[in-house]
Amino acid sequence: MEKLFEFQETLLQAVDNTFRRFLHTQINWNQRMIAIKGPRGAGKTTLLLQHFKFDCGMAEEVLYISLDHHWFYNHSLYETALDWYKMGGKTLLIDEVHKYPRWSVELKNIYDGIPQMTVVFTASSALDIYRGEADLSRRVITYNLPGLSFREYLKFTGQLDFYPVTLDEILNNHLSLTRNIVEDFRPLAAFRKYLEFGYLPIISEGEDTYPIKLARIINTVVENDLAYIESYNTGTAIKVKNLLGVIAESVPFKPNIAALSRKLDLSRDRVYQYIYQLRNAGLLNTISVPGKGISTLQKPEKIFLENTNLAYTLKKNPEIGNIRETFLLNQLLNAGLEVYAPAEGDFLVNELILEAGGKTKSSRQVSHQKKWAIAADNIETGYDRKIPLWLFGFLY
Repeated sequence: MEKLFEFQETLLQAVDNTFRRFLHTQINWNQRMIAIKGPRGAGKTTLLLQHFKFDCGMAEEVLYISLDHHWFYNHSLYETALDWYKMGGKTLLIDEVHKYPRWSVELKNIYDGIPQMTVVFTASSALDIYRGEADLSRRVITYNLPGLSFREYLKFTGQLDFYPVTLDEILNNHLSLTRNIVEDFRPLAAFRKYLEFGYLPIISEGEDTYPIKLARIINTVVENDLAYIESYNTGTAIKVKNLLGVIAESVPFKPNIAALSRKLDLSRDRVYQYIYQLRNAGLLNTISVPGKGISTLQKPEKIFLENTNLAYTLKKNPEIGNIRETFLLNQLLNAGLEVYAPAEGDFLVNELILEAGGKTKSSRQVSHQKKWAIAADNIETGYDRKIPLWLFGFLY
């Protein structure tokens, strides 16, 4: 196992503790088996390594492994875990679990066969933890790590350190919140950069290369992650990317499945299937009308790109109205809120109708509703039910 130890130490040397994702404090690290899912580039590996390096007092009892390491060309996961346990190991941190063909069976065997061992593993957003060959539903606690919120982006880039707020706090106290923030900081310029470049921590490597790296991530998600998880071949991956490209040109929109089917020469069922696979992979968001469940063969009411950075990467000069809606939905969903498509207005959240728009956006469309608010762009502070759009980026 010397190669695994060398690989681990190389990675640990590069990890610092200057910034931690919000999820770190929400994870109950005492659970026997923990899954951390999220899109590529969100910081899952860094989160694991920070926990190892800065939280685990007995580091010699912890082993970090990545299942795309060449060690696993001729060693099994269970065999590695058992050997580590015999050497005194008590915790196994596993990266890229979706790259391992029998991941669910061997994780179950580790849980049942080595009850003294704690396992934390990361996986692609697209992986259905409970759909593997073995039943992990009673064994694993799953957490989701999305991309950076606007609040986290500001902290990550050293511009502002502010605490997360709830939706109720935004609705009831937005004026005092924004006054505290803008007293020493001008948020609008930073917000524009976040919309284009700030969703993933790879922004630390520079704005100039960010679009190129994000485009590579998109290709890797479709060609590698979904290929592993959904058994894509090259032809399927091309069709899925074509579908993503068509959607990117139109989002947010109410999908015409028959038209998409004809345009892409796919069956309606395939279009539905690929839409939901792209959603699970963290490339799309979908919403339905209240009371209507979400299933693979059910048309979503509206489709969005998952985050605004994707819009700037996949489409030249995306329309600002689309960007506003995409941002608002993304931050609401990432904060764990349930969002639906109302008959009027953009989003329905906890009986509240939310409408996104510019600073002159009127309330005419929603003011007759019992609970409503305007998320207005290009304003630092709001008034009454008109709330700065950027403040919704402080939800997590």
